[in-house]
Amino acid sequence: VQLVESGGGLVQAGGSLRLSCAASGTIFSINDMDWYRQAPGKQRELVAEITSGGATNYADSVKGRFTISRDNAKNTVYLQMNSLKPEDTAVYYCNALIMTMTGRDYYWGQGTQVTVSS
Repeated sequence: VQLVESGGGLVQAGGSLRLSCAASGTIFSINDMDWYRQAPGKQRELVAEITSGGATNYADSVKGRFTISRDNAKNTVYLQMNSLKPEDTAVYYCNALIMTMTGRDYYWGQGTQVTVSS
């Protein structure tokens, strides 16, 4: 199983970016799909999460600005980021709880850099 993120980049404060994360491989089902981020010198933190049924949860710092969604047919999770701030600068990682023939486990993507300039 692989998770591949895309959509990161450099944007000015107030701008928008849309991240995507696609899971591939022999997948039976995907439960929760999450986005985390890690800024330089800081611990990795949960940004947003979405269940297989579509229920969502957000970090307080991104509520009202970020929207997580998923396309179950494509095994893909998205993160729409609006009104970006310099403090949103970080490497963003997707994480998913995936059922395969060997059992259920968490998988991580390789990360995508988001840089917000002031």
